Amino acid sequence: MAMNRCEWANGDPLYEEYHDKEWGVPLYDDALLFEFLVLEGMQAGLSWLTVLRKRENFRRAFDNFEVRKVAKYKHPKIDKLLRDKGIIRNRRKIMAAVTNAAAFLEVQKEFGSFSDYMWSFVDGKPVVNEWKKVSQIPTKTPLAEELSKDLRSRGFKFVGPTIIYAHMQATGMVNDHLVDCPRWKEVQE
Repeated sequence: MAMNRCEWANGDPLYEEYHDKEWGVPLYDDALLFEFLVLEGMQAGLSWLTVLRKRENFRRAFDNFEVRKVAKYKHPKIDKLLRDKGIIRNRRKIMAAVTNAAAFLEVQKEFGSFSDYMWSFVDGKPVVNEWKKVSQIPTKTPLAEELSKDLRSRGFKFVGPTIIYAHMQATGMVNDHLVDCPRWKEVQE
């Protein structure tokens, strides 16, 4: 029997698997939060499906998103990334990933973990919305604007409110599954 999943996730097996297993699940692991932060930045102006299709290539190219390694990337590595046809080869986005890795490490020092920092914006628990239609789901919220502004003040790049809201959805800080999707309840358990 087919799942009555959120309509945006239907039609592509990779999208369906991502929706059914990852999207909206509360995530507290710093390594995975960094991965999503980089991938959400790479997605700007593109479809998420484009990024998902290149995800394994990104993992390979970005040293499995080991934040300490990414923070140390210099021009030879950046030039190599710009030639890598398996990833999104946008200089500004690649440079943002390096800049964000350094800023990420600073947040970890200040807050103990990036997870503690991010989750403090929602008092440590997901915001549970009750959307009935995809058209009701916003692309950004005042909370995402606040978090985006704070990240930018800490030196992060490619963290506008739309990107940050997508990050919050992906990492379960916000439950934006439609209420008739089985995942809406499952990610709360």
